[in-house]
Amino acid sequence: MDILGLGSKIEAEFILDPHGQRKQVEVKLDEAKRALQYIYYDGEDVNGLVQIKLKKNSKVEHQGVRLELIGHIELLNDRSTVHEFLNLSKLLAFPGDLTESTSMDFAFPNVEKPYESYMGINVKLRYFLRLTIIKRFSNNVFERDICVQQLSQYPELNNSIKMEVGIEDCLHIEFEYNKSKYHLKDVIVGKIYFLLVRIKIKHMEIAILKKENTGSGPNIYTENETIAKYEIMDGAPVRGESIPIRLFLGGYDLTPTMKDVQKKFSVRYFLNLVLVDEEERRYFKQQEIVLWRKQDKDKDKTKQSSKQYAHYERPTATNNKFEDNQEDNSTANGLLSPENNSDTLSD
Repeated sequence: MDILGLGSKIEAEFILDPHGQRKQVEVKLDEAKRALQYIYYDGEDVNGLVQIKLKKNSKVEHQGVRLELIGHIELLNDRSTVHEFLNLSKLLAFPGDLTESTSMDFAFPNVEKPYESYMGINVKLRYFLRLTIIKRFSNNVFERDICVQQLSQYPELNNSIKMEVGIEDCLHIEFEYNKSKYHLKDVIVGKIYFLLVRIKIKHMEIAILKKENTGSGPNIYTENETIAKYEIMDGAPVRGESIPIRLFLGGYDLTPTMKDVQKKFSVRYFLNLVLVDEEERRYFKQQEIVLWRKQDKDKDKTKQSSKQYAHYERPTATNNKFEDNQEDNSTANGLLSPENNSDTLSD
């Protein structure tokens, strides 16, 4: 277990699952570091015990021992601002002296955890326990993160996506995806139909893009990340040809779609269809999809609160224009866009 502390005389350890029944997940903390965290759901209790360990023949005078359960959002491009949306506190011990190692039980019942834990490029949404041994001059502080996951019910409406796009008098294609909303272990199934081919296409690829928006108003920062990319066609297509698509999501590090969390950030996913011609010009069309977290089959439903289930927002209206990778709102007509930021085909 993770042990974090300040001071040489004292250490602390959080025991959250003494019976080994709670699942853990590996969480990416940064590019080089990962850690195992226990999974919790909305409405579940957070309880356990804290073991405070003193070195031999040590004595610690304190002004109280406090435990907090905290949920907050950190914007990494503005580290001076931390937005706290959850703070529950308990006093585990009154002022006195610690003369030997001790254990203290704690329980936070029926905790509302409205958002999913998220570790992004410019933002972190964390839930963690913070133990503070209050001292006259310098406190001892220990933290332990937990991972909150938001389960969702099957969407009532899950229409397929079907759209005809192209370059006027040069190329017309029709693409179709079987659904607009996918759970994190789902399979994207679709087809690409070539209705008109008058340019020399060399190959075609499809990618899953994640767009992370942080901030608001004029201070919005956007980070684009390619989660996966596949070549689905190699060679020149002919009129009437059909290219199948089958993309398995289970092997990738995906999160549910998050929209305007505490008015601080959003996480959206897109399927990016890219065509490359023989002159290495690239034309693409992005289509937003909604991702959601499905309950595991082996999860005991009787132990879960109804508060665990999130609700869907409808995806934005389907548009018929290929989008630029840097623009979220440049959607108007049915043209494929080259990657030179213009809306029409250019040589």
